[in-house]
Amino acid sequence: MVKKNACIFISGYGSNLKALIHNTRDHNFPINISLVVSNNSKAKGILHAKKNSIPYLIINTKKRNFENVILAEIKKYKISLICLAGYMKIISKKFIKNSGKKIINIHPSLLPKFKGLNTFERVLKNNEKKTGCTVHFINDKLDSGKTIVQKSFFINKGDNVKVLKEKTQKLEHKAFSEAIIRIYRYN
Repeated sequence: MVKKNACIFISGYGSNLKALIHNTRDHNFPINISLVVSNNSKAKGILHAKKNSIPYLIINTKKRNFENVILAEIKKYKISLICLAGYMKIISKKFIKNSGKKIINIHPSLLPKFKGLNTFERVLKNNEKKTGCTVHFINDKLDSGKTIVQKSFFINKGDNVKVLKEKTQKLEHKAFSEAIIRIYRYN
């Protein structure tokens, strides 16, 4: 199997990045992580890239041409798939169009419910019985692309934001890899 080159966008701890790095060690997993991009120079996830000798790019999203810098690196590393793994910036329509790549995102809710930020707080406030995560393709509307994988769990009576986040992240680590396998299963 010829593995595809992937780029992972992060903003924080990088737990999904870490899980994906682990899965790329399996010769049947369809991607290699060739680049990590972060908009946060203090993102702990950069340490996962360094530890595994994965090139990384820290970008300043306040600079006007930052998307062109990312696009140049994506071209340089022959990236086929972009994975947004806790990347806390909106991807512009221009970037989506100019990248010409498959872009997927993981979101900590059962989309189409609870798009955007503060998901866990809103899930609890709405007295949901169930929540989970969704891996979906990116389009030009926030958290609205075609779903690839969804995983869910029932919310227990005493669950708080911290507990929901922990349970959701455990599902995300499986869901992201499943989604990538589904994308490349027939290619």
